[in-house]
Amino acid sequence: MHPSSCHGRSAAAVATLLCGFTIAVATRADNWPNWRGPGLDGAAANTGYVTAWSPTEHVLWRVPLPGLGASTPAVWDDHLIVTCTVDEKDAVVCLDRAGKERWRHTLGAAKPGKHKKATGANPSPVTDGRHVWVYFKSGELACLAIDSGAEVWRVNLQEKFGADTLWWDLGTSPVLTAKAVVVAVMQTGPSYLAAFDRTTGELLWKQDRLLDAPEEAAQSYSTPLVARGDRKRGEPEEVLFVLGADHVTAHDAATGAELWRVGGLNPTHNGYFRSIASPVLAGDLVIAPYARGSSITAIRRGGSGDVTSTHVAWVRSDLGTDVPTPAVKAGRIVVCTDKGVVEGLDAATGRTVWRKELPKNRHAYSSSPVIVDGRVIVTREDGQSSVLEWPAGPDDETALLGEGSVEEMAVATPVCVDGRIFLRTHDSLWCIGER
Repeated sequence: MHPSSCHGRSAAAVATLLCGFTIAVATRADNWPNWRGPGLDGAAANTGYVTAWSPTEHVLWRVPLPGLGASTPAVWDDHLIVTCTVDEKDAVVCLDRAGKERWRHTLGAAKPGKHKKATGANPSPVTDGRHVWVYFKSGELACLAIDSGAEVWRVNLQEKFGADTLWWDLGTSPVLTAKAVVVAVMQTGPSYLAAFDRTTGELLWKQDRLLDAPEEAAQSYSTPLVARGDRKRGEPEEVLFVLGADHVTAHDAATGAELWRVGGLNPTHNGYFRSIASPVLAGDLVIAPYARGSSITAIRRGGSGDVTSTHVAWVRSDLGTDVPTPAVKAGRIVVCTDKGVVEGLDAATGRTVWRKELPKNRHAYSSSPVIVDGRVIVTREDGQSSVLEWPAGPDDETALLGEGSVEEMAVATPVCVDGRIFLRTHDSLWCIGER
């Protein structure tokens, strides 16, 4: 979740130059089509990224955005798409890679955020290079043409299926399957997955997800995970993995039908175990952070029905992450806690193979870690980033390679494309790299 009241900005904002998985939809490695990157795992491609920056060092440009938002940008070729609130309306803004605005599109009335870290534009956009899909706290789900911003279709899920009953601010992002854009609504009352045809907006299926989780534990801000099915495990062509309401469930992406479920994530029935961090795939394991940062559960794919007793590979009850979603690469899971403890885990066993405790600070970590060019980037809510070395060996120590700061509130995840780091703050979009 990217958990604040919103205010408008000048509509004429321009770039200010400063000195100094497997995914179900084919993507290019130098694009960033959704908030967790081309592999849905927080891992980026290419090299040449800087390891230190400041508001005046290694900043290629900074664009003041026309309104508040907390979503991570989607990048495809020369299109950078962000969502925000403009003049009290849900809005989508597309920039080119030089920071110049290409187009802007506004939708219906925005619903402002409640939490100081949140806005009405927390969910991140997703694109396939032809269209971009956006979702807002207001319930508005829309498809736009990526080149022009022309509206293809839109629907308001809250008007269609029922009111938003989350205690806080909607944070789940839409995801793409081969034929559909899927949104998870996990809350008190109407809780479901809904799939809409990507180009027409036709409702393809709606699957209720009503699980016996107490109070706030029934609510989730996490984003579903899409993966190609494994025929050897009896899976369909595509599978959706969904975390929330004290369970991980797997669904047939073509129909929404539940394939299996794992419970036990909340053994004491704590009424306040709402979930924010999303699941991630590490080989054949679904990694599920839970319990307000107190546990991580690894689940083997496959099976049918309730597989809690047979498919849990390992559990860590001494480590977790409440908000940042883990990143995965080469059999390693990178976990960043909300307080800035970063650990590399062996995916097969859950064992910690390296650990780095960053300096204590009153600001927490909400953005998710990114693995890029032999490094791990983690960003604190005050816009301070740490660049850590990716250890070469299985038990090597990690080192702090550098630090960066933009001195603005940041809960969105850094986007790393072609040697450039695009960092979205509540107020601005920054492009960081070598000139």
